[in-house]
Amino acid sequence: MKTQANTSIAVVGPGAIGTTVAAALHEVGRTPLLCGRTPRDRLTLQDGDRRITVPGPVRTDPAQIDRTVDLAFLAVKATQIDAAAEWLAALSGPETVICVLQNGVEQVERVAAYSPRGRLVPAVVWFPAQAQSDGSVLLRGDVRVSLPDTLASCVVDDALRGSRCSVDLAANFSSLAWRKLLQNAVAGLMALTHRRSGMYGRSDISGLTLAYLQECLAVARAEGAELGDEVPQEILTKFLESPADMGTSILTDREAGRPLEWDIRNGVVSRRGRAHGIPTPISDVLVPLLAAASDGPG
Repeated sequence: MKTQANTSIAVVGPGAIGTTVAAALHEVGRTPLLCGRTPRDRLTLQDGDRRITVPGPVRTDPAQIDRTVDLAFLAVKATQIDAAAEWLAALSGPETVICVLQNGVEQVERVAAYSPRGRLVPAVVWFPAQAQSDGSVLLRGDVRVSLPDTLASCVVDDALRGSRCSVDLAANFSSLAWRKLLQNAVAGLMALTHRRSGMYGRSDISGLTLAYLQECLAVARAEGAELGDEVPQEILTKFLESPADMGTSILTDREAGRPLEWDIRNGVVSRRGRAHGIPTPISDVLVPLLAAASDGPG
């Protein structure tokens, strides 16, 4: 097994999540290869008064990659997997571990077609990072990821050991992934209202949020997730206790006119609900609205 010192690492997609992971690696002397769409000399993470600069360049041409890596963090959104396919092909060998830092519960199914040679590890990302207008990333909390307890996950755990990014190897990974999906699903309300976390303080929005969470919980349990009755209120409370200006990636994409991750965050609830014969009346309204918003103006 390779040690931290000689493990080659790449980050594909140096957005908010990718930049945070790249900074965590750089701080402990494991600066990764940076791969993305936009050429940049460096990445910048702002954590309170501390500013971490990750040296580039950000590579933009997969054809210039002349070797595979041991570990690749795929940090592009689900709407950008097609665009990342060439990176995965260039970076992946039979032993490459690909850690998929994406929302949802379908990471492996969606990425597998683009990476037939790599060993895929889904991840649940638990940290709030927001891209800023100057290209930097603002980190607003501790950095933590959850992974399934597998041999491939140990490669990721080893690479991040000692860094600001803590790793949880979870036997109940599916339950954690569904819990995060519930959180992401109700964050979709921000994209529809163009509002941030402060809106959850409205009694009508908090009531809708709680009802939607109950609907999502029923589907999650049918999928095998072990989540208690208290989870919906806990998630709503988290939004209520967040800074009023806290946003989410789907809101950022809506404001920028980019396609939305509506299917993996919200559509999945409707799809899995139908498969189990579970009514999803709130999803049936929200999903087409998010899909239409994703299409852009006009």
